[in-house]
Amino acid sequence: MKMSGSLLMLETGLIICWSSGFIGAQLASSTPSVFLVLFWRFLLTAVVLVPFTYKICIALPKRDLVLQLVIGALAMFASLGFGVKAIDLGVPLGTAALITALQPLVTAALAGYFLKEKVRLLQWLGLVVGLLGVAYAVSGALGAASLLAYAFSFLGMLSIVAASLMTKYQDSSLPIVPTLGLQSGISALLFLPLALYDGSILPVIDSSFILAIVWFILLSTIGGYGFYWLCLHRTTATRVASLMYFTPAVTAVWGLLMFGQPITMHIIIGFAVCLVGVWLASTTRLAFKA
Repeated sequence: MKMSGSLLMLETGLIICWSSGFIGAQLASSTPSVFLVLFWRFLLTAVVLVPFTYKICIALPKRDLVLQLVIGALAMFASLGFGVKAIDLGVPLGTAALITALQPLVTAALAGYFLKEKVRLLQWLGLVVGLLGVAYAVSGALGAASLLAYAFSFLGMLSIVAASLMTKYQDSSLPIVPTLGLQSGISALLFLPLALYDGSILPVIDSSFILAIVWFILLSTIGGYGFYWLCLHRTTATRVASLMYFTPAVTAVWGLLMFGQPITMHIIIGFAVCLVGVWLASTTRLAFKA
């Protein structure tokens, strides 16, 4: 598939920044409450973006405003909330990554029905190959947990799929900064009771809490979600979802740089298989409508 240099840069930024979310979760795990970190992550993001959001949102039709709030609730609150709770209930990180890696296949199947996107035969093959690559990369980190925990993990994956399909279906012309401001605002509001349930909404003034918040805001929220929505506006939902296959390997690089965690041969081989899968998923030959 031919693609512009600007799209390649956006997709590279997406892979790097989306992977940073797993490192943010690791940083947040050393704080008193992950939900408290998520609350302040989105509250501060929304506050910082108010000057860029207020005037545009005032003029936004009520239907578009509500839709952006629903998308934010799914993509940020539900996806992260269910994902964090699943890990808290015992789902190992490797298993959580593997369940998240089902996103491209689920997106491709639903995009054919809801968005009328043509998912081609080699693209289906690429998506399956990419999933196998992720499965191999995380095979050393699988384990058992309760059915409820796995259900939460699946719900987190389905939430981002639903948000992606709604975004692509709506095809809004709303600029990316107000989009992030609105979605962060509703997410902060929804995380508020969870933070209160954990004990308090007062921020913890120490280095680990501040680092987790700054990391989440700059890289995972403005960077990760910003690149995600920009890529969705430029290409198909299936292609954007297929880039998620890179996240386990790139997260491993983040882990090496940040925490000195070794990169195993499983990860290297899995990443190589993912490269083949994403290359196949990017092809334009052999049309096969989902």
